[in-house]
Amino acid sequence: LCVRAVTLPGAEAGLEFYLVPDFGKLFAGDGLGAQLSTFSEAVYAAMAQAFFTLSIGIGSMSIFGSYIGKDRSLFGEALRIGGLDTAVALVAGLIIFPACFAFGVTPDSGPGLVFVTLPGVFNQMWAGQLWGTLFFLFMSFAALSSVIAVFENIMGFSIDQWGFSRRRAVIVNGIALFVLSVPCILGFNLWSGFEVPGIGNVQSLEDFLLSNNILLVGALVFLLFCVSKRGWGWESFIAEADTGEGARFPKAAYAYMKFVVPALIVVVFVAGWIPVLATWTG
Repeated sequence: LCVRAVTLPGAEAGLEFYLVPDFGKLFAGDGLGAQLSTFSEAVYAAMAQAFFTLSIGIGSMSIFGSYIGKDRSLFGEALRIGGLDTAVALVAGLIIFPACFAFGVTPDSGPGLVFVTLPGVFNQMWAGQLWGTLFFLFMSFAALSSVIAVFENIMGFSIDQWGFSRRRAVIVNGIALFVLSVPCILGFNLWSGFEVPGIGNVQSLEDFLLSNNILLVGALVFLLFCVSKRGWGWESFIAEADTGEGARFPKAAYAYMKFVVPALIVVVFVAGWIPVLATWTG
């Protein structure tokens, strides 16, 4: 798909849009205040995406890490996961954005782009129906794996904390998740008129609670637990992260992990609330 997308007529504009940085847009606006605001919005969006894509604050990566044997170091596996995640994202961009410009689709159309641009790419390929069928089939597998990643920490907690069997954990949490999903379902129909000022509808509210709050606060708790003597402690964290073959966590990063990263998380958290509070206070 990547090879076909970048060779479509008009794909050059998409490659330029995707790969050539325009720092002028990073500091767009009249006056220093507006420029700093634009820059902070871009940094905030990037940081929020980083937390979201790895699901650090809600334990998705942590629960899978707990299943890794002692033969591989956690830090080495974390580097592989981060590298693979970034590589997949880059390749996805090389598919989507050239296709957008080739078929005259605006690149800011959101997640629905995959259903708008890719069928056009498939139509330009040999055995396009076959490749299209396989792609969307594999994408459904990817979506299912994401659901498993999000829910497995809930399952693991129920099993470890309360001694549930996996069958019982599935039943109990399945019922709870169904009930908790009802507001999101109603947000598409009966509650479609519901809106929180500065945030949006039911779906936007749930996204805000997760992306702007739970992920960040959860990541901060994880971080402080690993570096604080009142939690796990730095030495215990290093010993666990470096057990087995693979890359070693840099011990020199202690000050960075204890002071700089928590400050960045707090800044991102506050930045997410500023426009909401500004709307609420008028």
